[in-house]
Amino acid sequence: MLADMEVFSRSVLCLLCIFSQSNANTAPEIDVSVYQVCEDTPVGTSAFTIAASDAENDPLTFTLTGVNAGYFKVDTNTGVVKVERQLDSESNAAMLLGVDVSDGSSISRIRQITVILLDANDNKPIFQEASYDFEFAENTPVGSSLFRVNALDADSSVAGAVKYSIDEVSPSSGFGLFTIVDTTGVVKLTGSLNYTELSTFYRLKINASDGGGNCFFEHTTYFSSVAFSFITVVDIPDLDPSFLGVPYVGRVEENSPVGQSVFKVTAVDQDTGVNDKIIFSIEDSTADGLFAISGDGVISVNSEIDREEFGDSDTVTLTVKATESKQNIHGVFANVTTDVLINIIDVNDNSPLFYKCGFSCVKESHYTEDISENSLGSISINMTVRDLDKISKTKLTLGGADKDVFAVEPQFTTLDSIVQLVVRQPQKLDFEKTQQMVVEVIATDQDVTSFQTTATVTINIKDINDNSPTFPKVTYRLSVAEHSDVGTELARIVAEDPDTMDQDKITYSLLPESIRLYFDVDEYEGRVYVKNKTLLDREIRSLYSATLEARDTEGKPGTTVLEITLTDINDQPPVINRDSYLEFVKEGGQLKLKIEATDLDDPDTENSQIVYGIKESSYSDNFTIDPNTGVLRNSGELDREALDQELEGRIELNVTATDKGTPPLSASVTVIINVEDVNDNSPQFEAPSYEFSVKEGEKGAFVGSVTAEDLDQTTDFNRISFSIIDGSFGSFIMRTFAMERGYRGNITVDPDIELDYESERKQFRLRVEAVDLEQKAAEVMVVVNVVDVNDERPEFKETKPVSVKENTTISGVVGRFSAHDKDTLHHLVYELESMECRCNSSLTPCSYFILLPTGEVILNHELKVDYERCDQVLIGAQVIDELTEKGENNSATKGQMVINIEDINDNVPEFIFSDSVFVVVSESTSKGTSVAAVTATDQDSGINRQIEFKVTSVKFAHSNNQTDKMRLAFEAVTTQQKDVYVGIIQTTEGLGVTLKGKYLVTVTATDTGGLFTSTVLEIFTIDETYKVELEFTSSEEEVERKLNDIVRALTAATKAAVQIVSINADESSRASGGTIIVAYFVYSNGTALNSDNVEKMISDPAHYFVLKELGLKNIGTAPVLEASDPLKYGLMGMLGGLIVMLAVLITSLLCTRRNYRRKLKAAKAMNSASMVNSDNQKSGPVVPGTNKYTMEGANPVLNLNIDTTLVLDLDEESSDVDKVSLNSLDRSDDMDFPEKDTKPIMNMIQEEEEEEEEGSGPPEYIEPLGAVLAQRGPKKGSENPHHGYNNPAFSTTDL
Repeated sequence: MLADMEVFSRSVLCLLCIFSQSNANTAPEIDVSVYQVCEDTPVGTSAFTIAASDAENDPLTFTLTGVNAGYFKVDTNTGVVKVERQLDSESNAAMLLGVDVSDGSSISRIRQITVILLDANDNKPIFQEASYDFEFAENTPVGSSLFRVNALDADSSVAGAVKYSIDEVSPSSGFGLFTIVDTTGVVKLTGSLNYTELSTFYRLKINASDGGGNCFFEHTTYFSSVAFSFITVVDIPDLDPSFLGVPYVGRVEENSPVGQSVFKVTAVDQDTGVNDKIIFSIEDSTADGLFAISGDGVISVNSEIDREEFGDSDTVTLTVKATESKQNIHGVFANVTTDVLINIIDVNDNSPLFYKCGFSCVKESHYTEDISENSLGSISINMTVRDLDKISKTKLTLGGADKDVFAVEPQFTTLDSIVQLVVRQPQKLDFEKTQQMVVEVIATDQDVTSFQTTATVTINIKDINDNSPTFPKVTYRLSVAEHSDVGTELARIVAEDPDTMDQDKITYSLLPESIRLYFDVDEYEGRVYVKNKTLLDREIRSLYSATLEARDTEGKPGTTVLEITLTDINDQPPVINRDSYLEFVKEGGQLKLKIEATDLDDPDTENSQIVYGIKESSYSDNFTIDPNTGVLRNSGELDREALDQELEGRIELNVTATDKGTPPLSASVTVIINVEDVNDNSPQFEAPSYEFSVKEGEKGAFVGSVTAEDLDQTTDFNRISFSIIDGSFGSFIMRTFAMERGYRGNITVDPDIELDYESERKQFRLRVEAVDLEQKAAEVMVVVNVVDVNDERPEFKETKPVSVKENTTISGVVGRFSAHDKDTLHHLVYELESMECRCNSSLTPCSYFILLPTGEVILNHELKVDYERCDQVLIGAQVIDELTEKGENNSATKGQMVINIEDINDNVPEFIFSDSVFVVVSESTSKGTSVAAVTATDQDSGINRQIEFKVTSVKFAHSNNQTDKMRLAFEAVTTQQKDVYVGIIQTTEGLGVTLKGKYLVTVTATDTGGLFTSTVLEIFTIDETYKVELEFTSSEEEVERKLNDIVRALTAATKAAVQIVSINADESSRASGGTIIVAYFVYSNGTALNSDNVEKMISDPAHYFVLKELGLKNIGTAPVLEASDPLKYGLMGMLGGLIVMLAVLITSLLCTRRNYRRKLKAAKAMNSASMVNSDNQKSGPVVPGTNKYTMEGANPVLNLNIDTTLVLDLDEESSDVDKVSLNSLDRSDDMDFPEKDTKPIMNMIQEEEEEEEEGSGPPEYIEPLGAVLAQRGPKKGSENPHHGYNNPAFSTTDL
């Protein structure tokens, strides 16, 4: 009861509480009173959201109040506060903001919140001073603190931390003199100041940077400011004075008056900020007392000056000192010295003089010298001219009677000079005319001509042998009779020499030496005489020319010409030029035959004058001969019929030729004259003229006929042929036909010609000629009138070929077609028919050019004309007459223009690729051995395509991949095969036989224009390790004779190229006369055979027996052949037959064994089948998965009811023992009873399986029976079990 009351009271209390709560409304609460806002928050950006709550979850409204409410704006519904004005934490870091939050009832909550402004880096550091200017002495110690700068930043934390740096120093050379402490701003001196050598002021640009910061934005902002410091350097007296404008060089003329100013020196105090006064003095001088210096530095003359007293030196050196008037920082008077060079200027006050110099020079006025006559060049007289003045201009001239013979050298001089005389006229130095000459040498000062000196030179002339012997005449003409006696004197000729030493000492000789066979001269007397009588034959040689030479004691020659003429005697008979004369002359004709004879005697004498005559004979009276000219003529008309018929027109005469010498000499010759018969009659036309008509345009039309007759009786003379000799212009032809009496000539139009009435020839006047075989002719005039037909077409004129260079860009006309039309009115237009280019000897269409309607051909600039592609362009055109009214309006044939493309040298030679492998047997090479070849072509033409090959480098690539550069062991010989140039690569020396590898030969092909290209040939070497020696039983001569057969046999055996290196007699078997052939066997791919390879290949019986017959001895393992024996070959045949029979028997046994195995397998299968129930089984066991065999070896037949016992030879009468034995083949029994020994049978089956298996894969069965037996089950423990598959859809017949 009490418990129930307690529960009730609690329930009532809860209800009261709920009621009271539902009627009371509480004020909203502001949950957060402090907010942080970045001072750089942009205006209009959300700063924070007022966190407030209401117990009744009523909607709240927000309002901002207070003095700082203007900086913000609140969303009345959400409480999101945005920045309204720019915030600044430096002026107000914490802002009080009134917030009024209301839930819509009369109750609201007003509370102040604190907005803390977070600092952002928005203030620059500010220097406290506008500038920092100071002065420091130039000797301020390095490391001194000069001054301190100070900059403040209103930001806080890192953003307000200031660091200092010096950004710039002006001038820039002072940048290393100052440094600043980055935290304190103290500026220190890090280098020495110098008022003079460095700058006198410096401007420092000092930078103050804050540490940077960020607040609202993510990126960090940095600020900095700069201030300038001007530092002035104060000068102190610490430097010596310095002369300005050094070095000092002054000048003064000699003889200048005392006190004359010479030069002024200037010195300054280097401490320009102090600028002390300078005092000057002369401390030293190379010429004491000559000069003085004033206080302001002016140097003047102090005593008389004479330059010649200084000798070669004309310079005075003064040591001048400059001293400051005040003491420096060290307490001394600073000073400095310098040298002043004063040049003494020479004055022309001396005359030139002559000297003779040896160890020393002395004045001289007379000189003597000896020279040879006719001397050339200069004459040294040991004369020197000198002017003591420093600057002199001396002129040298000659005087005296003999001055023209010589010249003086030098003619002008400014220095001491050696004077020489030069011979100008050596011909006047003639000892025979004068023995001494005197000249005067005059030296004159050009500036002061009154300064002049004269010296006399005496020249003594010495005699020399300077004359050659001379003859009184240049040419002597002598004569002597031919065959005169030896010693006959022709003349005595002597020479003269003016030199006294040569008097009566001249010797003579005849030149050349060949003339001495005929004539000679006395060596001392000059007598010319005959030396050989026989050789002096005028008919062989009538004139001799010789040179008579005279020499004096020194061998100087003098010559004259001798012309020796041989006079004639009559010792030569006339000679008729021919052995006989044969002449043919027609009857009624005139004979004119010149008989020619010659006489070798002198033509100017009677000995050579010839008289001709005819010896008397039967017909000699019918002929005459001119006795002087030898012309033979007939004296009357020649008539063949008047001659004896037996002579057949032959007349024989004897003609003589006799000279007029004493005694006279003569010769005779036979002249045969044949008189020929002639045709006496000419053809005659029947009518005096003919006239015909023919229409134009009819080819081959008949025009008309003419007839003629020849009265000669024989066919040889009366046969006539007609021809049109004029007026046809190629339009008519004429044929000749024989008639019973005379001949007829038919005139027709040429079948290839159409007569044109519109042409100029509307009428033809034909001159027709009738000619017999002897060309006797008659003419008649035939008039042919052309009847008009209107059918003309335009025709092209001949267009000459034009030429255009390849790559041309010409814009003008290349060529022009031209046509004409015989019609009076016409308008011709040209059209392109075809344009073909001859490219690689074939014509292909192209468009290199453009044909205009006017017939002009221009270049197509869109294409490039290339000679190497096409060398000729053929343009076919058609011309059309637009005014044609009847018939065809175009030309019958198209016009053609040939444009030849001319080549320019714009292509480099190109090597032709070759897959040839070049191999060289090093041992067989010598100089000039051809080892390789390259081919190249040049697409240019003519001389531009000519190529020259040259080997430019040779390297050798060893078999170990090492490459060495070698000398040029190869050279290229250039040949040409049609348009291809071939470079034959030959060796220039023998190649190393021990090198293994290949030669890398660089071959360059260059054309005539200098364009070139190169290629590298690989030439493989066959070294001596591949040398093979072949021993032959034959002698060396026999091997040489059969060498071609031996090489062919070796090539057939090895399929390699055989290179014979040497053939030598076998020294080890000299008694047997054997021969050793050393050879290499090389394949075209660069490989070679060694002796082992060759031995194997040659041992093949197919090749060995051939080589054995050629004498090869003991090569490989081939049997040794013996002499042919019939019994031997019979036994070998029987042995071969036995081997064949044995092979047949073995094959039969193997087949029988295989058949037995198959039967055994079939029996095994039948035994298995006897335990299988089959619907198809009718009688006997059935082999599962296959059929039975109908007969031994037959194809399997599926599902046939054949008794297997018959097939397996197990008939019903077979014993049970056989069946039991058959059952013993069941493998299942063996598997159930492992103790039974079934290995023999299983081995038999396994042997057949192994015969059919290859590799480790499943076996391939020949028959389905084998597959069935294989399915019987794999052997236990078999690592590679065989799997069989039975598919009833297939039968063995299908397979």
